This record gives sequence, structure tokens and C-alpha cells, in this order.
Amino acid sequence: MTRFSFSIDARDGKARTGRISMKRGDIRTPAFMPVGTAATVKAMKPESVRATGADIILGNTYHLMLRPGAERIARLGGLHKFMNWDRPILTDSGGYQVMSLSDLRKLTEKGVEFRSHLDGSKHMLTPERSMEIQRLLGSDIVMAFDECPRADQPRDVIAKSMEMSMRWAQRSRDAFDSGTEHASVAALFGIQQGALDQDLRKQSAEKLSEIGFDGYAIGGLAVGEGQEAMFATLDFAPDQLPSDRPRYLMGVGKPDDLVGAVERGVDMFDCVLPSRSGRNGQAFTWNGPLNLRNARFAEDTDPLDDRCSCQTCGTYSRAYLHHLVKSGEILGAMLMTEHNIAFYQQLMQAMRDAIAAGTFADFAAEFRRNYLRK
Repeated sequence: MTRFSFSIDARDGKARTGRISMKRGDIRTPAFMPVGTAATVKAMKPESVRATGADIILGNTYHLMLRPGAERIARLGGLHKFMNWDRPILTDSGGYQVMSLSDLRKLTEKGVEFRSHLDGSKHMLTPERSMEIQRLLGSDIVMAFDECPRADQPRDVIAKSMEMSMRWAQRSRDAFDSGTEHASVAALFGIQQGALDQDLRKQSAEKLSEIGFDGYAIGGLAVGEGQEAMFATLDFAPDQLPSDRPRYLMGVGKPDDLVGAVERGVDMFDCVLPSRSGRNGQAFTWNGPLNLRNARFAEDTDPLDDRCSCQTCGTYSRAYLHHLVKSGEILGAMLMTEHNIAFYQQLMQAMRDAIAAGTFADFAAEFRRNYLRK
């Protein structure tokens, strides 16, 4: 079995559909990865996640490092066996937590010292340690360790951060390639940084290409800059990366974000939004999001979405889901999350089909008319 390969089957404008082939199976692109931060997609069994059509899920280096610990997971047979998921897993390097947990960390050229948000214990995360943890987990797609600064920082701060991330990218590459068996079965992705600045992103892309990675992620977006600024950056950022490798937009996003990003040449996505929203009573549908806490659903016997083929839509009414959500019942979170993850997978399949048929522009226009209508 090929360690890692990426083929593009069809293009429509900048949008493209293809396939990543790995030891544990193929990943159809454009692909959405449900987020299983702590070895679980919250409120769903792994087999239920797979049943929605997901080819790959995401785990998190930082959180699994703290609990239950990468060494423990390795002793128990690796992350796939531990959580009963036999498909590919991509692991975030922990770089996002460099930003999101800024109050609990100390940043130096060596790496990041974190104070655990669980018990206050100290942990050092470096490019080398991040690669080691992802090896112990048995990750199929390993992410280089980076710093993700906020987009509203001064340009010189963004530039300094990007340059350090590129040095960390080289250290990640060296550590990944350091003779372990893991490098013969897993892939390594580099992460482009530079916030909203075209020139800084170009410098970052050139350095990453020089180092050489199996795929390339677009980092530093979806951190509060807004959709308009994100799309303006995506108008150039994917084109700066190698065209024969997957392009992964990290941490995105809303359904209309996904459509707009695919239009601009992005192949892979992850986001906590469908699962988090499901736990909080929001459902995504082809006609836009629904807040099931709203009293207008109390006697609504329609399914969440009559175009959706998931079990939730085929079995339960909006009225019942409204009752579960308002009552705080665990089943409400489970059914709503299952629908949202399924809807995201159906959206990705619809985009793959439209690209293959050469009708993506029409699909995107119709999607926006329905999804964004008031």
C-alpha cells in the first residue's frame, strides 16, 4: 500500500476533487474532518461518525498529551485501537493552543512551556516533542509544530512569528524523518503562516516548499478576522502552495465558508462547529441554520431537513428535538450532532459531484441562495 499519494480527478475553476490514498484507506477530497480532540467526536460513537461518510477524523496532540497521555495510548496499542477508529487520523500539532492558551504558556525559540489547564502541571512542547507524541499516537497525517498568531497583531510581530514557524517546520521535518518506522507509513504536512499579508504568506510557502511536505495547510485564519478577510486571503494563499499536494484550511468552518474555500482551491477542512453547535441546539440545513431552542419548533412535525438522509432526519421531528434540547437531554446532543456531521459530509459529497460534473459555479450559487436567505 502506498504510504501517501494525492490524485486530482477533476477541476472546475480553482475547485478540484480527488483522492488521498494511505495505508488505512482513501480520503475523498474536498474532505471535512470531524474533530475528535480527546479521542472522541463528542456525542457520537466512532462507527456512527463513519456512517455519516467521514473518511478521516482529527485528534489533538496537546489535549491527548495531557490526558490520558501519549505514552499510555501507545502502550494500549495506539490511538486507532484505543478509540476504535480504523480509518485515517490527522493530529493537530498543538500549535493552535500556543495561541488559544496564551495565558498558560511561555513561548521561546525552543518551543512552548504550557501550564496544564487541568491541574497546573508544566509541559514542554517543542517541534521534536510534538513529532514524538504524534508518533506515539500513531497518527496517519502529522502536522508540523507552529505558532498561530492572531491576525490583528502588528506586521512585524506576524513576520517574526512566521519566520520562527518556518524554523520549527524544518525541525519538525528533521524529527519526523529521524529513522523511526512511523515515517514510512505516515505523512507530514507543513503549515503556511503570515496572517492576512500576501507577501509574508508567499515567503512562508516558499520556505515550506523548499523543506518539502506531503501536504500543506493554511494556518492563521478563522481566528476572528471575519469571512470577508478570510476569503480575500484565500484568493491568493492556496495558489502560493504546490498545486500537486493537498491544501488544508485549518479550523474552518461554517457551511458557506467551506463552499467559498473550495471555490478558491482548498481540499481539506476541520472544525468543531458541527459538533459544538449540535450540543447547543443548532442544526445546519440546506436552507440555513436552525435554532431548535426556538419556541416555533415546539409543535413542528417536520424533519430537521427533508433533503438530509441521516437517521435523525429520517426518524425524529423538530418538535421532539426541540423538547430534548430544551430539556437538556443527552439524546438531544447526540441526535443533533449526528445530523450536523452527516450534513457536512453530504455537503462535501455534493461539492465533489458538482466539480466532477463541471457545474460547481451553479451549485455554489444555488447553495448560497438557499442557505443564506433570511
